Amino acid sequence: MAISHTKQRQATEAHTSRRTSILKTVGLVSLAAPLAWIGYSAFAVDHHLPLPDALDAPRSTLTRPETGMLSYYAQRSASGRPLVLIHSINAGGSAYEVKPLFDWFSKERPVYALDLPGFGFSERSDREYTPELYSAAILALLDTIEQVEGGADVVALSLSSEFAARAAQRRPELFHSLTMISPSGFATNQQINRSEQAARDQTSDRAHQMLAFPLWGQALYDLLATRPSIAYFLKQLFVGPVDAGLFDYDYATTHQPGARFAPLYFISGALFTPDIRQTVYATLDLPVLVLYDRDPFVRFDALPDFRQQHPQWQSVRITPTNGLPQFEQPTECAEVMTSFYATMRDDYQLFGQPNELLMTERMRQEY
Repeated sequence: MAISHTKQRQATEAHTSRRTSILKTVGLVSLAAPLAWIGYSAFAVDHHLPLPDALDAPRSTLTRPETGMLSYYAQRSASGRPLVLIHSINAGGSAYEVKPLFDWFSKERPVYALDLPGFGFSERSDREYTPELYSAAILALLDTIEQVEGGADVVALSLSSEFAARAAQRRPELFHSLTMISPSGFATNQQINRSEQAARDQTSDRAHQMLAFPLWGQALYDLLATRPSIAYFLKQLFVGPVDAGLFDYDYATTHQPGARFAPLYFISGALFTPDIRQTVYATLDLPVLVLYDRDPFVRFDALPDFRQQHPQWQSVRITPTNGLPQFEQPTECAEVMTSFYATMRDDYQLFGQPNELLMTERMRQEY
């Protein structure tokens, strides 16, 4: 019996030893993989790729104490009311996102496109990125361009719609109108994404500290900036094939010194304004057009009721699109925007009674 018990104990100890060894091996492998990527990010990823201009237009810079250095494109060959285009915020945000609209409208009016702080050729320093910073950047450009009575027509994509709206709330005299393409802020409380939830829960600061921790912040961003990752996210934003030029520019602009700083604030939720719909959108006193359809990252369920309560707002669904209608339906976007601008009156409160002769069929359906 003693021998039997001894053998059983030895077998149990051997099994435990093997299990412990396996767990240690798995643990070492699990630890080795991220450490290997951190090393690869630091020594093998090129963070100084050549970055061409995003748009075929002269590029200028301006510097303000509150924004740092800002880069912007300007095509002034035509006359008329200025059109200002603002790209979205994401891991690879750039002025290339507004290229279809820039190319379309630059033939008929002055057009400007801003590189937001932390993106493109604007300053990408290690600093705090906030909604106030981005609103100040938009105002800095509007203060710089030629002033016309009634202000400029401004177009903003996705989250940047919030920044543009905050800027219009602060300096309404600089805005003639605001067009939002796939804007954030129209999801119901049950539909907001994790980044928006972090902003509401006031956990974005803690989230950013974790994401941007010096040991792994660059490596984490480099994971988002791999070609497969960029392709994955862009495929979600296109119904059809991904625009090759946008893909290539996303890859180049994410491999620049300081490219990670602003996007990590975005991912943490620090750039969203809680209750933007009630605190900012509802206070705007100018004509607003929303272009939208489906979008994998934002919802628009609250938009119809909001539009009914605010007659100076219009919305047009551009189908079929997944968040970048200016790429997949550029002609329709441009025509709807042109009609929107044509229907404005000096007393835009009459805008709630649309001119049927000037509105497109889509605008009549939405109205």
